[in-house]
Amino acid sequence: MTGPVARFRALPLRSRLALLTAVAVAVAVAAVSVTCWLLTRAQLRDELDNSLENLSVPLAGQREAALNCRRADQPAPPDAGPTYVDWQLVEPDGGRCVGAGSAAVTVQRDDVLVAQGGSRSALHDGRTDGGRTVRVYTQRDPGTGYTVSMSRPLDEIDGALNRLALVLTGLAGLGVLGAGAAGLWVARTGLKPVDRLTGAVEHVARTEDLTVRIPVDGEDEIARLSRSFNAMTAALASSRDRQAQLIADAGHELRTPLTSLRTNIELLVRSEDTGRPLPPADRRDLLASVKAQMTELASLIGDLQELSRPDAVGQGRLEVVPLHEILATALDRVRLRAGPDLALTADRLDPWYVRAEPAALERALVNVLDNAVKFSPPDGAVEVALLHGELTVRDHGPGIPPDELPHVFERFWRSPSARSLPGSGLGLSIVARTVQQSGGAVRLSPASGGGTRAVITLPGAPVPPPEL
Repeated sequence: MTGPVARFRALPLRSRLALLTAVAVAVAVAAVSVTCWLLTRAQLRDELDNSLENLSVPLAGQREAALNCRRADQPAPPDAGPTYVDWQLVEPDGGRCVGAGSAAVTVQRDDVLVAQGGSRSALHDGRTDGGRTVRVYTQRDPGTGYTVSMSRPLDEIDGALNRLALVLTGLAGLGVLGAGAAGLWVARTGLKPVDRLTGAVEHVARTEDLTVRIPVDGEDEIARLSRSFNAMTAALASSRDRQAQLIADAGHELRTPLTSLRTNIELLVRSEDTGRPLPPADRRDLLASVKAQMTELASLIGDLQELSRPDAVGQGRLEVVPLHEILATALDRVRLRAGPDLALTADRLDPWYVRAEPAALERALVNVLDNAVKFSPPDGAVEVALLHGELTVRDHGPGIPPDELPHVFERFWRSPSARSLPGSGLGLSIVARTVQQSGGAVRLSPASGGGTRAVITLPGAPVPPPEL
């Protein structure tokens, strides 16, 4: 079985479909042909049996019957060929008296049993003395007491059945050939969309051209496969474009601190090489600038690493955490950087438990708070509240123009008015990503009286689940 199966699997798909179609049709035609032949045979034999049972041999009496039949010990003439009906008398001892012009048929046990009175009739196949196959019906005549055995040759039925078998065999052969051709045509026609899909995949693999699209026609499985391929190539093209944009934006953002850092270091090296050291105050300012640029560079690299992580959630990374406690920790971190003049108030932090990644959630909250602190005036205030799972951060800064609000969560996007401020333009992108992974939403809107209002909504509950 291994050899034929392996050779079958090695055939092209359209050849396998055509072969399977031909085999299926061959089996169906064979089953129908055999059934038709058996039914026809049974019908013909039933009609022959009915004709034998309905026949009667006119016997004028015992004397005439004895004169018109030939005793078993007399030589039998050669068979003259099939006749309408042959008859003979069967005696209780197994003897026979063959009717005039009839072929002698071998007496069987069932015939003797009828002659002895053990059975009323018998119907069976038999043979003449010449070897011809006949159908025999034996019945005892109550009026005369004779047991008459009538027979008809089966040649006429066998000939018709043989002709029917030849016709069915020819039709089956033609049906199998036609089914094979039809199967090959159907396979070629049905697999044309698959051929187009294969060509598109090979083209993409060869040229990396993700703009290829397959025409979709209909709602069948092939159409669904084509739509899935088009969606996949579109997603891959979009992902590649985003990666290229991320690399380009990252390169642009990295170039600025690196250029400034290089300039400051070259200035320090030149002062040492020329033997003219910088004044202590200028040197301290220069080193502070180098330190700030390195901090900015490290922050940018951290943001890029955060954005490079897979977008898939789950996989054991999410857990139930207290949002109010993580928010309190983030507030403490931001207060250290905000300075003593900026008021960072949190009058109400209701308990709220959410499913999130603790470190990522804390980083997102710090980014939101840092963003509010960065755009607040030195002696301003940032108001924070957590009520029923809705976190609100409100600053009193210059606010965001309405036409810029749709872009605030884009990677590396920075408002023209904030280009001179520190930052990479990735903070709010990380916030949006983290909140969405936890099933929440974030939005920015102008606050009444000036400033910006950030609202983060996370699904959760005011009490921890029992397993926490």
